[in-house]
Amino acid sequence: MAHWGAARRRGYTQAMSDERLPLSDTPETLLEPDPAEAGQARRDLSEALAAPAGDRVALGRRLADVARAHPTFLDVWAHLAAWALDAGDTVAAYAFARTGYHRGLDMVRKAGWRGQGPVPWRHQPNQGFLRSVHELMRAAAAIGEFDEAQRCRQFLLQLDPGDPLGVCDVDV
Repeated sequence: MAHWGAARRRGYTQAMSDERLPLSDTPETLLEPDPAEAGQARRDLSEALAAPAGDRVALGRRLADVARAHPTFLDVWAHLAAWALDAGDTVAAYAFARTGYHRGLDMVRKAGWRGQGPVPWRHQPNQGFLRSVHELMRAAAAIGEFDEAQRCRQFLLQLDPGDPLGVCDVDV
């Protein structure tokens, strides 16, 4: 297992960023929120997360209810993956994260992404996709898929080299 925090301090991340400089001319991909669903989905997710946290099973049910009501809302899949990881159900976490990842790939491709270029975190509609990739990285590492975890880390750094999710500091 590599510790990327040390590599980052040694400038390794900068070297990787330098290799991606030709992509700087690639336009950013900014997902559009689904106007009919995005506001309600975000409100439903906020309510599910704000409810008393003492009962992990109840939280999972609330998140699953949001996913059933808004299956294209990427953020809920990422939160379900994080919930499952926290509960120790690594296989479910992997499945939830992979769902968000694949739905997100479909969405960024539809938005014009052609396999390269930034998908910045600062644009709120992109966050569900990026969070899903992050949870996929964590879940892959948890089930021993270290090559996939590394690919997810590299993918996140390519999508947003500023590393807003701190993936360089995560051991996988």
